[in-house]
Amino acid sequence: MSMKHFAASISWSALRWPLLALAVLAFATTASCAQPAAGCGEVVTVATHDRTTTRYALGHKDGAPVRGAPIALVLLVGGGGVLDLDAAGRNVLIRMRPFFHEAGLVTALVDAPSDVHGEDGLAGFRTASRHAGDLGKVVADLRARTGGAVWLVGHSRGTISAATGAALLSGAAAPEGLVLLSAMMVGDASRRKPFVAQTVFDPPLEAIAVPVLVLGHEADNCVRSPARLMNAITARTRGARQQAVAVTGGNINPGRPQNSGDCGVGEPHDYVDQEEVVAAGIVRFVEGGRY
Repeated sequence: MSMKHFAASISWSALRWPLLALAVLAFATTASCAQPAAGCGEVVTVATHDRTTTRYALGHKDGAPVRGAPIALVLLVGGGGVLDLDAAGRNVLIRMRPFFHEAGLVTALVDAPSDVHGEDGLAGFRTASRHAGDLGKVVADLRARTGGAVWLVGHSRGTISAATGAALLSGAAAPEGLVLLSAMMVGDASRRKPFVAQTVFDPPLEAIAVPVLVLGHEADNCVRSPARLMNAITARTRGARQQAVAVTGGNINPGRPQNSGDCGVGEPHDYVDQEEVVAAGIVRFVEGGRY
């Protein structure tokens, strides 16, 4: 499988958004949730590439101020990356939000940019430098609101976005850490849609020097995210603190051949019924400990 490496960094002059500009270009409204337990919270809109906008749902513990939160997580879902932020979804990162909030963390659940539509969503844009730039604007906006550290957290195809951001961003737009769940480690160049060949190995992982946590499920049956390959990610990243963890247990159905149909909700790939324990391990790691 060929891997195309992108530039190791983006100059801060190309990505910077002064706080004054962010104050003008980012605004918030209140969103309702189809499932109140998910707590959508505020929806913040940030100006991004080519006059597009990118929205994210800002979540935190009820009654707790956003300002002063020590850690914020930028949550990047898989699939096409397109969300309805006015309704709760079923992705594992959305289901984990209440546990992150209870632990005192702030979350930003990021939607696709306003120019992204249709079934494929972000498609091949996940490895683009402009996509990294968009994520950097979200990181900078979130850091300005909280005053704390900001981590990128990706699940499934969202891991490609998270790794791209961690590898290409620098300066005030760069995250303090990276968490990957069910990383896309195997591509399929034979598919009709070229972006299906993309994997988390496409960005220049050697440029990532922040702490890295890689999680995979031992029983993940998704052909694109076999847990046995996780160490290949941390072999290339250069984080001062790194850990790869194979999660066990949960709702598993052993004995099936690997296939792309097992890459969704309700599968070990999505950590179904394990949200609380996995979220707790992530919290421990981002706070400086071991998963």
